[in-house]
Amino acid sequence: MINPYLFIDNEGEWHCIWSLNEKVEQFALASSSDLYNWGRQYYPYIMEEGPIEKPEIHFNSEKEVYSITWLSEDQAYLSETTDFKTFSEAQKIDTDQRQDNRVSQYINGEKQTGVINKTDWATIQNLIVRYEWMKFKDQENAEKMKDDASRFGYLEELTADISFQPEKSKAISDKLIGVFFEDINYAADGGIYAELIQNRGFEYNLHDKLGRDKSWTHDKAWSVKGEGLTFTIDTVAPIHINNKHFAVLDVQQNGAALINEGFDGIAVKGGEQYNFSVFARSMDEAKYSAKVQLVAKDGTVVGETIIKNIKGNWAKKEAVIKATQTVNDAQLHIIPMQSGKLALDMISLFPKNTFKGRKNGLRKDLAQVVADIHPKFVRFPGGCVAHGDGIGNIYHWKNTIGPLEARKPNRNLWGYHQTAGLGYFEYFQYCEDIGAEPLPVVAAGVPCQNSGDCGHGQQGGIPMCEMDSYVQDVLDLIEWANGDKNTKWGKVRAEAGHPKPFNLKYLGVGNEDLITDIFEERFTMIYNAVKEKYPDIVVIGTVGPFYYGTDYVEGWDLATKLEVPMVDEHYYLPPGWFINNQDYYDRYDRSKPKVYLGEYASHLPNRHMNIETALSEALYLTAVERNADVVEMTSFAPLLAKHGHTQWNPDLIYFNNTEIHPTVDYYVQKLFGQNSGDEYIPNQINLSDSNTKAQKRVGVSMVKDSQTGDYIIKMANLLPIEVAANIDLNQFISEEAEVQINVLKGAPDDRKAVPSEETMTVKPDAVYSMPAYSFTVIRIPAQKK
Repeated sequence: MINPYLFIDNEGEWHCIWSLNEKVEQFALASSSDLYNWGRQYYPYIMEEGPIEKPEIHFNSEKEVYSITWLSEDQAYLSETTDFKTFSEAQKIDTDQRQDNRVSQYINGEKQTGVINKTDWATIQNLIVRYEWMKFKDQENAEKMKDDASRFGYLEELTADISFQPEKSKAISDKLIGVFFEDINYAADGGIYAELIQNRGFEYNLHDKLGRDKSWTHDKAWSVKGEGLTFTIDTVAPIHINNKHFAVLDVQQNGAALINEGFDGIAVKGGEQYNFSVFARSMDEAKYSAKVQLVAKDGTVVGETIIKNIKGNWAKKEAVIKATQTVNDAQLHIIPMQSGKLALDMISLFPKNTFKGRKNGLRKDLAQVVADIHPKFVRFPGGCVAHGDGIGNIYHWKNTIGPLEARKPNRNLWGYHQTAGLGYFEYFQYCEDIGAEPLPVVAAGVPCQNSGDCGHGQQGGIPMCEMDSYVQDVLDLIEWANGDKNTKWGKVRAEAGHPKPFNLKYLGVGNEDLITDIFEERFTMIYNAVKEKYPDIVVIGTVGPFYYGTDYVEGWDLATKLEVPMVDEHYYLPPGWFINNQDYYDRYDRSKPKVYLGEYASHLPNRHMNIETALSEALYLTAVERNADVVEMTSFAPLLAKHGHTQWNPDLIYFNNTEIHPTVDYYVQKLFGQNSGDEYIPNQINLSDSNTKAQKRVGVSMVKDSQTGDYIIKMANLLPIEVAANIDLNQFISEEAEVQINVLKGAPDDRKAVPSEETMTVKPDAVYSMPAYSFTVIRIPAQKK
């Protein structure tokens, strides 16, 4: 908000008007009846050209209209309105016709400039009450386990009597735990996508980092070693128009090498095979060969091959390199064997041993760690990546399918480059490989509300004259995923190697968007088109980035009006919030859209993950499981982060080229994912301490897995002492049995805790001591009584 101006109209409604930036021909306007609940924002186009600066509102009593005036490059303008939604054409006025009644005051020792308004005491009193309530909630949410010694110092022993009411059981979602993949923190290129060559297509450019890194050019990660070889970038006669740049090697004498450094080096394992490929052509009449080597930092050659018969037209050359030893920081060397000029592009090195052995596949160990969660769905490709930094940066799925050389790379709005090698085909294939439902997310015709690259942020959208085409792209996606191989887009999928449909069921439209008229118009177009042509597709809408506020309210209102099947909620909050809001979904109206909790995480101020964050999420998920008749899906966010390349912390799984470091919170997701059910059995906990703070820190959930007949009990204890639990299982088992249980426990600041497997004797009247600061999962095989 730039130069906001606050005004109260004759009906007692407050209006705030402000400038957006120094480029756009719009101002922003929002209204409120109480100064803390604000309606949706409006962004009317008033100027044909030129920015809007220092806007202000006044009532013209003679004409009984509201006058809006502003400056644009030192010229004053005027527009009039009666409803703050429609505005007259801008007209020039003299500068002295503006009231210009902003004043400067010192507030808490700092000079502030704004507007002074007089209002009634009731309004002020309501603001004070609201402020005090928010301050109380902030204090409650800021509760940390480091203060438990004083908070619960009086506790010496604690018991809990736990009983269940199977007669009140209810069906719940069997897709509660999934994963959300976004290409952030080098999660794709240099991460789960198994390509080992960085900038393989020479398409890196300064714009990827908005010019902030002068080394981020088409030759990034490439260099020349030795004499008699020059390396340049050309764009004349490329392999494909979507990959315009390629390398030209001018060889005067043999022995020099074109070198790629990989992503923080190239990690290879002794005895493993690696698939090398390159598009190459001769720039003259000669034929060429080149030696390809994997070279350790000390100069040791740890693998090599030769590509031959490079002639005058682009052709793909392939070979296999076997690594002779394990090296974590190798480089790729390409050594031309004749003098002359040759062109190279799409230089690639893949481990043969990818996840499920897929070509153009995923890094095996990293993909497996995600698969071990047993996610019931995978949301992709974002997040913010989906709707992009400005209209021109919106993620288009069609750019990510087909031959790699024909895919269109893109600037990643997180500040690096997307090759699109990990594209929609690979996402869907991974979902199929791990038995998860694909959940693609497309932009709702608007870019990210934080867009900085397009000037307008989300105050603009795809022009309406282009929306029919964009809507068709969304419909084409569904045909590509589900259509018969004889349909236009089903044929494209089949030609890529998947004749059978992927059986897409879910489609996300939008992500954390500002719910404005611009958004509503475009979202409604997309939603109605999908609903008409593909009524079985569950469209998931968006309700903004927070669990409260204008976008949340407006998003829910719109979803309810349109009867959208499900909405995507997001919130990143302190552990105290998750502890104190376990009843959050208890209050939801079951007649309204279902909920997908698409992004959430427990955040400590220093943004690291430990037992405290993990247990607060486990406790909250027991409450979500209780409400899994309305909350059908959840996914922690973000999923992956590469050491040294993080734009966001914390994340669920950290990794480098050779190691994977799951967080404590990962194990909570894994325990829930591997122990999900489709029937919830309500419970009653009688704690021996009546303190509500203590009661909020003990949570229990029981579900039944109808496929196995197993009953699964999840128990969270966020107290500094153990809880002696008396568990009444008489309605579920008739005789004792030895079962395996999983226990995650540790000190609150423990960042390395992992679950342990233990044995427990389960009886109809079971007794179990819940360790201090622990999460326990007990899986009881079905018994015949």
